[in-house]
Amino acid sequence: MIKVASRTILVGLLALGVAPLALAQLTASEQGPIVYGHHHLTVTNVEEHKHFWVDTLGGELLTRGNLQLIKFPNVLVFLREAEPISGTKGTTVNHIGFAVPSTRATVDRVRAAGYPIVTREELPPALSVEDGLAYIADQDTYIAFAMAPDGVKVELLQNQEATPMTLHHIHFAGPVDDMKSWYVDTFNATPGNRGSFEAADLPGVNLTYSPSAVEPIGTRGAALDHIGFEVDNLREFCEQLEARGIIFDRPYTEIPSLNLGVAFLTDPFGTYIELTEGLDKY
Repeated sequence: MIKVASRTILVGLLALGVAPLALAQLTASEQGPIVYGHHHLTVTNVEEHKHFWVDTLGGELLTRGNLQLIKFPNVLVFLREAEPISGTKGTTVNHIGFAVPSTRATVDRVRAAGYPIVTREELPPALSVEDGLAYIADQDTYIAFAMAPDGVKVELLQNQEATPMTLHHIHFAGPVDDMKSWYVDTFNATPGNRGSFEAADLPGVNLTYSPSAVEPIGTRGAALDHIGFEVDNLREFCEQLEARGIIFDRPYTEIPSLNLGVAFLTDPFGTYIELTEGLDKY
C-alpha cells in the first residue's frame, strides 16, 4: 500500500486508470537528470485552494476522476484534502515562489479575491513596502507575499517574461550552509546565490536558503506536505543514495501499469521529498 502522502498521485491513478497529463515543459532526460516536479499540498478544502490557484492565479486545473491537480509552467500542484498540522511558516519550507509578469497586477487580483497580502509582515522593518510591494535591489525586482488558504505562504516576483505565472523557487528555512551542501551533493544542484541569499539551481527551480530564528518542524503533515523531483534513471539514483547511507521512507517502487517509479525520503532537516520517474508523462 502506498503511503498516505503519495496516495493522491498514485493510488488515485491506479484506481481510476487515469489518462496521461503533461508536466509543463520540463522532462528529466531532456533538461537534465533531475528537474523539479511538484508541490504536494495538504488542504482543508480543495475548492478553496482551486479558487486561489486556478481562479485567482491562473493555474490550469486537471481533473481525472477524484484526482485534482493544478498545472503551472515547471510544476504541478497536487491537492489532498485533510487537516494540515500547520502552514508553511515554521516548517523547513517557509514558502514557495512564483514569477509573475506584473507583481502589481497580481497583488491587486489576489486582494480582490479576498486573500491577504502579507508583504509588510514578512520583510524586515528596514525594507520599504508600498501598497504591498517591495523593491529588492540586489535582485532588481519587485516582490510581494500572499497567504493562500491553510497558511501556504507564496512569494510573487516580477519577471515580465513569466507569462503565464511560472515556478521560481522553494525557500527553505534552517541551517543554511548544511542545507545548501546537502541539496548540492544529493541532487547535483548548481551552487550559487540569489541576490543576498545562499542558493542552488536545478532545471525549473531555484533552491533558496535562509536561517530560522527558531528550529523549524518538518513538512510532513503540514500544508506543504512534500516537494517532488523528477529523476531520470530513478532506480539507479536511489541505489546510489542508499550506498551513501540515505534511508528511504518508501524505497524505490515501480508501478508497471502506470509506467511510473516512485520513492520517498526525508532530508536531514525534516523536508519530506518524493522522487518520481515518469510523472512528467502523466
